[in-house]
Amino acid sequence: MILLLAKGHLKTRFGEFTECLFYDGQKESVALVKGDVAHAEDVLLRVHSHCFPAHIFNSIECDCRDQMEMAQQRIQAEGRGVIIWLDQAGKGNGHLAELLTAPLRAQGVPQTEAYHRLGFQRDARSFERAADIIRSLEIESVRLMTNNPEKVKNLTDLGINVSGTQAIFITPDSPELRLTYLDKVKNQGHSIEVQPTEATPSA
Repeated sequence: MILLLAKGHLKTRFGEFTECLFYDGQKESVALVKGDVAHAEDVLLRVHSHCFPAHIFNSIECDCRDQMEMAQQRIQAEGRGVIIWLDQAGKGNGHLAELLTAPLRAQGVPQTEAYHRLGFQRDARSFERAADIIRSLEIESVRLMTNNPEKVKNLTDLGINVSGTQAIFITPDSPELRLTYLDKVKNQGHSIEVQPTEATPSA
């Protein structure tokens, strides 16, 4: 069971939203809502997990901040949509796991493999709270902004009507981000295409 604790008006660089704070007895979650979504179909939706390195420290090793910005821009352009923010850093393993994997990542080990080598789950996230929030907002069906078919499957298994998806892809502009995307494709099943790096011309 999830409870709506409070809501208020929020102005952002990308538009104005209603911020809804939910609590399930263990963790708080937030839904940024734009427009009238109750009983609506095909609502544009982003389910987004917290990321300390990107959201707080502007890391270039992942695209979490960029994806949040893209989601807000798309919803603003459409005039209706929801972003659900979940407190599950480190793919649900926590921020400690992210820090412990740093030496392995420095050696070029992909993030999910680094979690696995240290005894964590490759992906420990749960989307039950997201499903509960969608039901609380009385949304009939959603168009999910994601490249992750597993996220679509998880929400569908939880009874959410996912009527379609929209890719959310940032062109990797650093070796670290490129490694992250290759990890997503190879080890996480994301449906994105990462172009091979052009060969360096011989002198």
